[in-house]
Amino acid sequence: MTNFADKGAKPYDNRLKLALEYGPLVLFLLGYWLLKDKSVTLGGQTYSGFIVSTAVFVVIFAASILALWRLTGKIAAMQIMTLVVVLFMGGLTVWFNDAHFIKMKPTIIYVFFAAALGVGLLQGKSYLRLVMGEAIPMQMEGWMILTRRIAVFFIVLAGANEIVWRNFSDGTWVAFKAVGLTLAMFAFLLTQAKVLERYGLPKDDAPKS
Repeated sequence: MTNFADKGAKPYDNRLKLALEYGPLVLFLLGYWLLKDKSVTLGGQTYSGFIVSTAVFVVIFAASILALWRLTGKIAAMQIMTLVVVLFMGGLTVWFNDAHFIKMKPTIIYVFFAAALGVGLLQGKSYLRLVMGEAIPMQMEGWMILTRRIAVFFIVLAGANEIVWRNFSDGTWVAFKAVGLTLAMFAFLLTQAKVLERYGLPKDDAPKS
């Protein structure tokens, strides 16, 4: 779980980076609410507003990843994995005209990341540190604690996604996906402030990967 093209990293505007990272989700939410009561017929097949919004989201998400790469000069392995799952599950959603596929996407991503972190933990390693070590210098003990907590948190998010998409309306799931999961992630990171404070290191003292 390393970053690609790290040596090609270049200065960039953080506001533009945030817009590229979260813009696709916001547009997906807006697109759904604009199209939820509409349908489109192509090639004799009728697609609901949800399916159309999903198709547009897949294109915008792929474009945003490309733009992030052009902007920052690098792309993280987790971004590549997310892009692959979005393209695959989004493609299945449109191909089979079945919203279940895109709804399962967060579950697949969170389980995969939790499993990857778990494999590292079993080996006494923190793959999270390989991804974020340069941005957040911290003692290895702190990374192990944070990695365990995030792995468990990902499993919780996967379970929550399964509960929501299987038991609630499309609108509820879209709001949960675009807003709920994002807020949950921010809230979780805020609760880890004590770990970062206790085990944090000055950037000059950060251990080399």
